[in-house]
Amino acid sequence: MKKKLALACTECGSRNYSKEVGTKVRTERLEIKKYCRYCKTHTLHRETK
Repeated sequence: MKKKLALACTECGSRNYSKEVGTKVRTERLEIKKYCRYCKTHTLHRETK
């Protein structure tokens, strides 16, 4: 079973991306460097609730 989560930009806080991940237990939140169209740069995006 897959779980859908949102990724938010750490600079502006906008939720730009969504991603499906497996349901196995993780202790840390997902962090990916992606392009933010509002900041117009590559920034770190973190998993939100």
